Amino acid sequence: MSTTIGGRLAATLGAAVVVLMAVGVPTATAENGQSAVTDPKAVPSPGSVATRVSTDACDDTTTPGWINTTEPTLTARTAAPGARFKVWNAAGAKVFDHTAQTAADGTVQVRPTGLAEGAGYSWQVWPDYGPGGGKPTAACHFGVDATAPRFTVDSTDFPASTSGAPALKYAGQTGAFTVKGTDQGSGVACYQYVLNGTPSVGPPCQGTGTAAAGADGTATIRLKPAQWGTNVLTVQAVDNAGNTSQPVTYTFYAPSNPNPPVAPGDVNGDGVPDILLPDTAGNLQIISADATTTVPTSTVAATRAPGGAGWNGVQLLHRGWDRSHAPVDDLMAHQPGGAGLSLYRNFDMGAFARGVIWLTRDVDPFDPPVLPEGFNADWSKATQLVPLGALGADQRTSILTVEDGNLWLFTDPGFLYGYGTFVKISTSGAWAGYDLIAPGKAADGSLALWSRDRATGELRTHPITKGADGRYDLTTLADPAAGTVTGTFPVAEYPTLGSSGDGDGDGQPDLYAVTADRHLLTFSGTTAPKDLGTLR
Repeated sequence: MSTTIGGRLAATLGAAVVVLMAVGVPTATAENGQSAVTDPKAVPSPGSVATRVSTDACDDTTTPGWINTTEPTLTARTAAPGARFKVWNAAGAKVFDHTAQTAADGTVQVRPTGLAEGAGYSWQVWPDYGPGGGKPTAACHFGVDATAPRFTVDSTDFPASTSGAPALKYAGQTGAFTVKGTDQGSGVACYQYVLNGTPSVGPPCQGTGTAAAGADGTATIRLKPAQWGTNVLTVQAVDNAGNTSQPVTYTFYAPSNPNPPVAPGDVNGDGVPDILLPDTAGNLQIISADATTTVPTSTVAATRAPGGAGWNGVQLLHRGWDRSHAPVDDLMAHQPGGAGLSLYRNFDMGAFARGVIWLTRDVDPFDPPVLPEGFNADWSKATQLVPLGALGADQRTSILTVEDGNLWLFTDPGFLYGYGTFVKISTSGAWAGYDLIAPGKAADGSLALWSRDRATGELRTHPITKGADGRYDLTTLADPAAGTVTGTFPVAEYPTLGSSGDGDGDGQPDLYAVTADRHLLTFSGTTAPKDLGTLR
């Protein structure tokens, strides 16, 4: 027979606890066969951070929890004038025996001192009626661990700056960081970490930036440093008793990639398109289009969204970049009804922390164009915006919008290099009932627009041909009903449809969808859905 504490088998501790349960706890005379003491509890409550279970283990079968102090408070309730508390250590020796008076509300408590760390303890309470006493509570159990874990951090992909070893990976590539820890009592529960930031304050071992420790106290943290140059990884260890170590910093250098991968739709520089979706808290999740789960590779804080109130409800566009940084998508964001369009230039591999540019619809005052009927001076009437992708020689995107039910094309809309151009593509107002999806170019250079009829759920593809002069012919987009139906995705079942490009590497753009119960599905083209699980 053996006993575990905090999920870890301790040979001396386990054996001793068995002895306690068998012979170490004396019996007492009962009054009417019932205990006159109830509700025995230890404060803080014994538990395990890894399992998130707290228990006083007042029986012979429940795994005892851990306390992170050598001076816990033991409490109970009784109608007797007082109560007698006894505590035994793992060897069965009594280490505490004290009688305390009962308070007016029926509670009684004591505070044992000098308990040793790493040991298992049993304790009971007797009512103090004078000679003979009464029946005690059942024996309760806990372990003591008041010392934080120790650990080291190492990486062969991104060696510590002090090591002098060269990095094997570049900025924008994922590297592995090995954390090895030891803990003398409850065992390491997890490591909490942050790259180039300050550790967050919150419940231990929960949320992003947490790596569960294995039975040997080891964990692997996989990170993608967005910025080239010096980076700082900050790590803290938490044991099952809730002790948290002081932060340890690991400084390393991530060199710039001399041959960065190029993939429209990619925001973090790994050469794979990314799906950008908000979580329930309004943070923006970056999820690789070839992922197998919904765990994001990184997130952008809700406070960075336009207006600072979160990314939920904001229209997001990314499919192209300018020549001022590495070939990763810039991000544009539009709040419904907003007059401006926010541009986040991607200098930091998807962190989007380098400020925002407010894009307006400027026309050249020295050579004003003839404005088509229905032209709006700002973005406030754009009910939909999608990035069609690069239509010219560089990789800057062009934007399709739906305004008053008509389709418009904006090429370089006056935000970086002079004044943009705009074309009104349709005049019937029929696009008001459709969702636009921009899948981007296929490997052979072909381009198309996808649309969903919101009334029927039918998904259509609209080819956009390129002429001998290099110009794309968008006249095929005049009538939304003219496209070829390729599937059906009812709005009630799939509130969100989108595409970030070729996610599975077969040379053809792929669809993704978010279901009504927030499951993320990825497709090969528009078929063969894969359920990646529930979004955060």
